[in-house]
Amino acid sequence: MLFLQCDNCQINRENVDLMILNMSENIEKTIDIDKILKSKMGDKARFVPRFMVNWLKHIIHEDEVNRFLGEHLDEKGTEWLNSCVKYLDMDLHIEGLENLPDKNDGKFYTFASNHPTGGADGVALGSIIGKHYDGKFRYLVNDLLLNLPGLAPVSIGINKTGSQSRNFPLMVEKGFQGDNHILMFPAGLCSRKINGEVHDIPWTKTFITKSVEYQRDVVPIHFGGRNSDFFYRLANICKMLHIKFNIAMLFLVDEMYKNQHKSFRVAIGKPIPWQTFDKSRTPKEWAKYVEDIVYTL
Repeated sequence: MLFLQCDNCQINRENVDLMILNMSENIEKTIDIDKILKSKMGDKARFVPRFMVNWLKHIIHEDEVNRFLGEHLDEKGTEWLNSCVKYLDMDLHIEGLENLPDKNDGKFYTFASNHPTGGADGVALGSIIGKHYDGKFRYLVNDLLLNLPGLAPVSIGINKTGSQSRNFPLMVEKGFQGDNHILMFPAGLCSRKINGEVHDIPWTKTFITKSVEYQRDVVPIHFGGRNSDFFYRLANICKMLHIKFNIAMLFLVDEMYKNQHKSFRVAIGKPIPWQTFDKSRTPKEWAKYVEDIVYTL
């Protein structure tokens, strides 16, 4: 038995652990499902059954995530992403690192990647790009991720649904106007299993039109990874039933934890000059052109 000595008492190890636990419970949670539901649903949040709220807390690993966030409160941007990679014990095998343009060439780039996992890929690529460009990059991300203090400084929150959807073009414009490189997942959603293979849904054209408008060369990136079969079955069932809400998204944190302690191959292709995307094809066709390049890497 371990003891801590004081002048008039002895406190055993179990009591110390209990004290620490009580202190941690009194610290305001960074990720709080109750507050998120309230912010998204307003007064309607009270109608969500308690068992459903508790299930959400479990499936997003609320306690584990908050513990990690609490241990890295002072880290922001690339430093925080590096800690995420370490926490997830990701073994990254990077090919084509020499294809990343020189950080001192005075230009800004669009980095376009497939999105197979919805979590590990974003963390890993942010860490790689952030390291190379001294943190001068921005993600276009779901606005829910702005709840992560370490990620928020390198994020441009996008809400493509609900009352805030009208701000989507403005937020994209803001990102490309800025003095940062842009990291995008043009599919918008993480990959699905299509005809038995894990593949992105068709890429949208926004990264093409904005890269041309702001004269940014496009750097294609392929991230090798996947989620569980359960995730893909769920996503396909929802599609088959014409369920509009992205239920599979709720499991992305759980999938990220399932991807702990794994190896991932990251392949970086040569930059594609923005002048390539001329009038010979539509922006949508050029998006498919880059998507195809990514899947050959």
